[in-house]
Amino acid sequence: MNLSSEKAITVEEIQNFEGKYPKQLWYLSLVEMWERFCFYGMRGVLAFFMVDQLGLSDQKSNLQYGAIQAFVYAFTFIGGIFADKILGFRKSLFWGGSLMIIGNLILAFSPHDLFYIGITLSIIGTGFFKPNISSMVGELYHENDNRRDAGYGLFYAGINVGGLLGGALCIYLGKYYSWHLCFLSAALVMAFGLGTFIFTKKHLGPIGISPLLHLAKTKQKTYEIATYVGSLLCIPLIFIMVRNTAYTDYFMYTIGVVALVYFLFETIKIKDKKAQYKLLAAFVFIFCYFIFMAISEQSGGSLSLFAKDNLDHKILFFNIDPNVVNNSVNSFFVIVFSPIIGILWLGLYKRKIEPNTVVKFGLGFILLAASFYVFYATRFFANVQGISSLNVFTFAYLLLTLGELCIGPIGMSIITKLSPKKMFGMMMGLWFLFSAFGQLAAGKLGAEMSSIDNASLPTKLIAYTEGYKSLALYSLIAGLALIIFSQLIKKLMAEVR
Repeated sequence: MNLSSEKAITVEEIQNFEGKYPKQLWYLSLVEMWERFCFYGMRGVLAFFMVDQLGLSDQKSNLQYGAIQAFVYAFTFIGGIFADKILGFRKSLFWGGSLMIIGNLILAFSPHDLFYIGITLSIIGTGFFKPNISSMVGELYHENDNRRDAGYGLFYAGINVGGLLGGALCIYLGKYYSWHLCFLSAALVMAFGLGTFIFTKKHLGPIGISPLLHLAKTKQKTYEIATYVGSLLCIPLIFIMVRNTAYTDYFMYTIGVVALVYFLFETIKIKDKKAQYKLLAAFVFIFCYFIFMAISEQSGGSLSLFAKDNLDHKILFFNIDPNVVNNSVNSFFVIVFSPIIGILWLGLYKRKIEPNTVVKFGLGFILLAASFYVFYATRFFANVQGISSLNVFTFAYLLLTLGELCIGPIGMSIITKLSPKKMFGMMMGLWFLFSAFGQLAAGKLGAEMSSIDNASLPTKLIAYTEGYKSLALYSLIAGLALIIFSQLIKKLMAEVR
């Protein structure tokens, strides 16, 4: 891939843009939108497919879902490091996208027999693809450009269009037409996203090119090929670990320790106390995001199975499949409310009463707590058959989304603000790695709620909603703790807001 002709635009020219957003943000958002279609489409069908088509129990499906999602996010940490050190964001993204397309084509060809093979390739591909777009968005802005939050807000809202379409279409195609078509749609859309990147990357100037350009061509190629081959050699290992969730636990705990040691090593190596404090503050946000994900990511696991069995098909005056709602309503609410929340923060900022980032995180957790109390309350709207109201379920998602909007967009932004530029990829990878632990924990929490095999629908309703009440309490405690300790965390952040 010859990049020399793409260096005509400098980073300075890109960062000195006029208006609210750089034009490159629109291109990157479009690419990520199609990747989100693929990701949310797959996430939304995993637990349902494993119960309905592979014959797994609810408990086993939740554990398997948690393991698969954990690997997806864990590989973003590994992919982020290889992008930083060897491939650069662009080649990493291209390699990852290609593997995701192949994985989904394998699933489309034989979804039942080759399910775990296709999922394994998608896991590796997502690991190389996912952290790089977010990192490139960060490089579009000067370190102190206060338009960065607005940029990430637009990016976050834009990519949820893909989440909305993928979440709704994939489960709909699978349930009512063909699972082959479900997985094929994800492959085709991902190919479109990759094509979009190929045609628009010339506008990125030097952003995302290989960090090894100072080396001889042969040495650079050797490192790159070794990365590609090494990732392919991981296929049998990941296949075995995804099939056996006990192995997933061992892997995750090992990579968690390694990641923490590596993070501490890089932090100590900096020697600048102020920069070290900022990295510690970034780690606090990353850890909080882990807790948020462990609770909110019931969406693809227990909430998916709850929607499958325990909800009616009526939302307001319409009939709609509850799994379509479960998979897509979060993205719909993000698209609708993201600009409103952005305007709210801007209005509060002008009046000098905007809450700081730590307090916003705390508010996000309190809204998350409220949403899970409403999920718990669905038991009070159920009939004797154990079927509850889709309207109440949807209202809970509205609260969950508002909580997410206090955390998700500013979370990615604050990590890039607090991290030295040379550590962008690693810190975004760490953000996604702790998301992986959140996914793993989400699967285990969901499995605890569904530990009774062949339970009746009323029994399932009581078991799941009791679990949601516990998650609401955990979230409330986390939110209050963040608000109470907000001043201490602000001191670590220094001038960053």
